[in-house]
Amino acid sequence: MTSARPSHRRSLAHREVPLPRYDARAEPTRERPAAPAPQTAKRREKPEPSRASTQGLDAFTFFVANLQTGFGPFVAVHFTAHQWTQADIGLVLTVGGLFSLLGQVPGGAFVDWVRSKRLVAALSVIIIGASAAGLGIWPTFLIAALSMAAHSLASCTLTPAIAAISLGLAGHSRLGERLGRNARFSSIGNALAAAGMGACGYYLSNAAVFYVTAALVVPTLVALWFIRADEIDVVRPQARDGAVPPSGWASLKLLLTNRALLCFAACILLFYIANAAMLPLVGSVLTMRTSQTATVLIAACIMAPQIVMALIAPAVGRAAQTYGRRPLLILGFAALPLRGVLFAFTQEPEVLVLIQVLDGISAAVIGVMVPLVVADATRGTGRFNLALGAIGTGMGIGAAISTTLSGYMADHLGTHAAFLGLAAVAALALVALVLVMPETRRARGA
Repeated sequence: MTSARPSHRRSLAHREVPLPRYDARAEPTRERPAAPAPQTAKRREKPEPSRASTQGLDAFTFFVANLQTGFGPFVAVHFTAHQWTQADIGLVLTVGGLFSLLGQVPGGAFVDWVRSKRLVAALSVIIIGASAAGLGIWPTFLIAALSMAAHSLASCTLTPAIAAISLGLAGHSRLGERLGRNARFSSIGNALAAAGMGACGYYLSNAAVFYVTAALVVPTLVALWFIRADEIDVVRPQARDGAVPPSGWASLKLLLTNRALLCFAACILLFYIANAAMLPLVGSVLTMRTSQTATVLIAACIMAPQIVMALIAPAVGRAAQTYGRRPLLILGFAALPLRGVLFAFTQEPEVLVLIQVLDGISAAVIGVMVPLVVADATRGTGRFNLALGAIGTGMGIGAAISTTLSGYMADHLGTHAAFLGLAAVAALALVALVLVMPETRRARGA
């Protein structure tokens, strides 16, 4: 008896030796903080959206472009037909421009804050349609001013809502290709709407343009309904290490100190200072040289870039995913100074139209790269649309400076010098892009 007990205890002790080692190895696997890593990896490998959502977003961007075309030059034509003075027309357009400029950042912040991006898009479309109906039915100064202000504010939320839906559907890995599709269908919508609404204004009445715009709200909302809400991932703030990133003013500080975002904003500002006034200058030159065919040639100058943009925008998005953002940005920025120099030394009106094709290259690059680079720079901050609104504000400021600068140069130095001056600003934008703009595309899996 006494000899058996020690033997039994020794066997138990022998069996219990590996148990502490097993428990020590097993404990780390029970810790919950290690879980976010595989979840983050799964989130990056987002499944492709359904065909219904993809085609619904295609149709939505197409019809939104139709809606926005109704608020282009047709507004001034409509007011002129009702015996408005040029001062009143200019004041109403200025009201719309100011609200558009001041509403970019708040509109982007609002889209970031609201969970349902589809709801924001739907409300924006309804407000734009109501604004168009107001312009057509009651062309008084008060209603026109309110309609233009409402349209501008709704556009400040509609544009970032489309970008947010695109990001939520495609994810960061396929965002470039999705933005390329958006740019293609938007350019097609712009071109077809300009032709169709021009025909409505010619054969029916100027007010018919706004009635058609209001009616387009219905197919636009139908297209939005086909985008499945459960496939739109809500982009929440998340740091790369799984920790919760700063919010509120702290996250805003991160944006204000983001080198890539600040460099891109400066380059885009210079680009729009050089670009916005080129087509109006071309219109002035065409009117002076060929007054009889100036309208047709200007229409061709507008249509040519839209066609080029529709053809190459998806390829630009795919190339950005493969080769990075910088090479495509350099291509788009380089086309602008070349265009300005060619305009300065060209006399033939038909050649001016051919040169305008370069604008299609720049438009395709900028249309795809602006939301794509902003998405890269703000990844994990939850401030994508706010930053996009800030970039949009810079575009508006640059466009305002461009028209004033070009008008001064054309009046005092001539259109030849004005084109060269804009080309010099475009060259400065290109140099700044090459020297200071970093590559924002992350490596796969990062």
